Amino acid sequence: MASEKKGNAIVETIKTVVYALLIAGVFRTLFFQPFWIPSGSMKDTLLIGDFLFVNKMAYGYSYASCPSVYLPQIGIDIDAADICGFLDGDNTRILGGEPQRGDVVVFRHPITGRDFIKRLIGLPGETVQMRDGVLHINGAAVELTPNGTFEETSEPQGPQGSRPRCENGPVGDGGACTKSRFTETLPNGVSHDILNIANQGSDNTPVYTVPEGHYFFMGDNRDNSADSRVPSVTGGVGFVPYENLVGRADRVVFSSAGASMLFFWTWRGDRFFEKIE
Repeated sequence: MASEKKGNAIVETIKTVVYALLIAGVFRTLFFQPFWIPSGSMKDTLLIGDFLFVNKMAYGYSYASCPSVYLPQIGIDIDAADICGFLDGDNTRILGGEPQRGDVVVFRHPITGRDFIKRLIGLPGETVQMRDGVLHINGAAVELTPNGTFEETSEPQGPQGSRPRCENGPVGDGGACTKSRFTETLPNGVSHDILNIANQGSDNTPVYTVPEGHYFFMGDNRDNSADSRVPSVTGGVGFVPYENLVGRADRVVFSSAGASMLFFWTWRGDRFFEKIE
């Protein structure tokens, strides 16, 4: 009798775990996807180590709404297309909603399929160009206002140990790494901060015409972002198809400046539940 009860308890435990995984999978597929910020391309809007939930309901659903599981340490690489590939190919969405200029969006890279997070700058049919570091949309320069300096400590950041680039030149460990900050106001009135590090090739670009059904994305840390200014086949992002959008990032839930979220002394309490502008 005791062994029978023990066997039943094990079965019930297994069923509970399976049900919990199924519920978590449905929740992640339909509603919100967790996302860690791994790089500094969206500073100072998003910092390395910020943790957020992506709102998948904002734009409806496509094959990209299915989760990808990438754990190279243990050899796991399950792509969303492996699960929901039957929805791929027509550049449409179920219950689709239109993204707005200025949204901070998680999307699947058109070539690699990895998740990226950038700001939506250009809409279908529009032209986008950078001239002397100033964004032009449909030939008109956006409003740009100086907004002081962004400062951070020069040190390895996050689990990848990446070091920040600094406008004030190479800075030794523990030094103050600074970047000029500007407030950029897009044609629809959305304002956000951008950072400047140096004068470089990405500050002057050709005129890009966004194809129908596609979008143009840029990082807020303009000189440290692989985005739509560079074609996806040459290491950038290029134009992103509508069906590749995963969802909108609305709020930072948690933030840690350390190599692990377990290092509680590196938590950034002032960023918990901060709205993403």
